[in-house]
Parts: sequence; structure tokens; C-alpha cells
Amino acid sequence: MDSILVDRADGVVTVTLNRPERKNALGADDWTTLREVFDAVADRADDRVVVVTGAGGEFCAGADLSSIGTARRPLEMVRDVGRAAASVIRLPKPVIAKVDGVAVGAGCNLALSADLVVASERARFSEIFARRGLSLDFAGSWLLPRIVGMQRAKQLAFFGDILDAATAQRLGLVTEVVAPDALDGHVAAWARRLADGPAVALSLTKRLLEASWTSSLEQALEAEAVAQAHNLAGPEAAEALRAFKEKRDPTFPKEQQAKTSAP
Repeated sequence: MDSILVDRADGVVTVTLNRPERKNALGADDWTTLREVFDAVADRADDRVVVVTGAGGEFCAGADLSSIGTARRPLEMVRDVGRAAASVIRLPKPVIAKVDGVAVGAGCNLALSADLVVASERARFSEIFARRGLSLDFAGSWLLPRIVGMQRAKQLAFFGDILDAATAQRLGLVTEVVAPDALDGHVAAWARRLADGPAVALSLTKRLLEASWTSSLEQALEAEAVAQAHNLAGPEAAEALRAFKEKRDPTFPKEQQAKTSAP
């Protein structure tokens, strides 16, 4: 049975972690597979949005610790974890994490790597590493301070407490919390809106927001100007303007490739 499943439907790519017997914990070789999946999405113009989820009512229990002993070298294995994290974070397309059940350790940081996190009311989150004698990985040291601030990041990392979905949302780790039976429909609706949206404009918006952490105001303003000029010269803005004049919803071109369109 494949441990990572990929389904494509009308621009929406669903990536399902598929080891329910291990609460979808990822083995030593799965990190490379995850990176390859996201790298492939980056190269496909018809892949518009990614939904990451888990099978069997759980999201991801992090790394399968039983596989660490079989890893060829610990350093290289954890570098594979980091490469997988980078492929998710740097994907020039929207990513939604659909979280039910546990999202702990690297599984928690996989969720936080997404642009939007939708959780069911029974979801649980934890930076559990310290309780396993480990430090942060899957970009947790980079993600947490940006999301919750440094002191809160240290609290979450030092203690590894289990957070319910409502608490995770209050801290800014989760975008939306919904009833378990509403989770699939809510995420499907968001994914459809993003898949039907302007791929290039969304990609540039994501790039601008991510770059804000290391940009001065002047650099951000110049990047905005370059991106907006690119938009104004392209087919997406032209279609939006036509739709506005014709009092209809825009139908954005599907052939636009987010990865190669940015200036």
C-alpha cells in the first residue's frame, strides 16, 4: 500500500498520508516521496491548489520513530525531512492542510507549512519533540516564531503540550475550526475557490507575503510594483476587468503556470 497517495481532480491535488495503522507517521523514505510529490506539483500548470490530509481520521503523528534505526545516516535522514519541508513551504501555489485527529511533531509542522489550516473540532496539535528527547524539525524553528512569536514558540517547543483545535486557533496555528462532519465540505469549497482563482496573482501574492519577513518597506513596495505590473500586463487581470464590466464572475485561464510566470 502506498504510504502517500496523490489524487488530481480539476486543478485540486489531494495529498493523503496513508499509514493509518501508524497514525500516518512518515517513515525514513517517505520524506523524499513527499518532496517529490510537491516538486511535481510545482512543475504542473494544471495543478492549481494542494490539499494535504491524512487517512483514517488522523493527520500525521510525525516521524515513525521505529524507522529511525533503519535510516542510513541520521543527519541525511533529517536533511531529507528539511528538504520535504522546503518543498511545501516554497510551493508557488496555495496549500491547505485538512487536519483531523493528531498533528504532532513533524506532522504539526507539516500542517503549519500550509498556507491555510482547517481543523476539525477533534484535531490535536503538539510540538512533541522535547517529550521524545528531540529538537524541532520540519522547519518548526522557522515557522513557530513567525506564527506565534518567540516566547510562545519556546513555550510550545519546550513543553510539547497537546493543544485542542480551539486553543490552536486562538494561538494562530489554525485558520478555521469546523465540526468533523463539515471538514471535507469546507476544505473542498476553499480548494475549489482557489483552483478557480488567478493562479499567477495568487502565486505572486504568496511570494510577496513570505518575502515580507526579510524585506524592508522600500523593498516590499518595489516588489509589489513589479508584481502588479506583471499582473496588469497578463490575461488574468484582463479577464477580471472584462468580467467586472459585464457584471459576471471571472473565468481565469487555466493554462497559466504559477511557477514560471513571476518576474
